[in-house]
Amino acid sequence: MKRAFTLIELLVVIAIIGVLSSVVLASLNSARSKANDAKRVSDLREIQKAVETYANDHLGNYPSTGGSWRSQCSSAGSYAQANIAPGLVPTYISQYPADPQMNTSASTCCYYYVSDGIDYDAMDYNCSTAGLSNNVLSSLKDPVFTTSWSVHTAGAQGKGW
Repeated sequence: MKRAFTLIELLVVIAIIGVLSSVVLASLNSARSKANDAKRVSDLREIQKAVETYANDHLGNYPSTGGSWRSQCSSAGSYAQANIAPGLVPTYISQYPADPQMNTSASTCCYYYVSDGIDYDAMDYNCSTAGLSNNVLSSLKDPVFTTSWSVHTAGAQGKGW
């Protein structure tokens, strides 16, 4: 007598494999989102360290943008990496970081920088996929920095995050 799988048994196995694969994919998406958020925080801290090092070498003055926001994205000038924070690249940071989901033409998920030479602000702007909690953001913000520049919901502000 020859044994074989029935159609019902095959369909049950295929359904189980489908459910397991959807669970794995959901876990991977969650992990990817957390990794992107970790990269955002790391990038903003890297910018902060470079700006603070620049200030140490320039009598406490930060790379100035004349008080205008700068970014690689079209909504803030479409600047080249070396010109976002003038004088920062390549001496203090090899290249200005970019959000893992940056879209320059749509101006989403862009790292913005602004400075008047005395204070500065760096942030990840217009990124609906950023899952940074208020606890993470508050640990990156400087309570002394009170200019009107800090009008964003997801980012990090300058001077002593």
